Amino acid sequence: QVQLVESGGGLVQTGGSLRLSCAASGRTFSIYAMGWFRQAPGKEREFVTGISRLGSSKYYADFVKGRFTISRDNAKNTVYLQMNSLKPEDTAVYYCAASFANNYAVQSSYGYWGQGTQVTVSS
Repeated sequence: QVQLVESGGGLVQTGGSLRLSCAASGRTFSIYAMGWFRQAPGKEREFVTGISRLGSSKYYADFVKGRFTISRDNAKNTVYLQMNSLKPEDTAVYYCAASFANNYAVQSSYGYWGQGTQVTVSS
């Protein structure tokens, strides 16, 4: 139903910034709540942030509050993750995800996934 493609990952130093993008296929992007997850080697997948269909409501995990910002542009079928003040512990593969239900703050509501983009923060 929806295909998601992440981009924008890379290598940055501690304290640096990256902006991830997730492009969704189709013309009904606005029906999905969107989110970002991440997974580091040897760790469980973490729910980072979610955003409601119209972008009016957002959820952030405690470990990114004040540093990461999720946003979306429904006209461009794109969701973004602005990551500032990056730390080595942010190193992970970051996945874009979509939920047909508008449960943007509920991890289990996300059922569509992108391929992931690697973010590496060096110290």
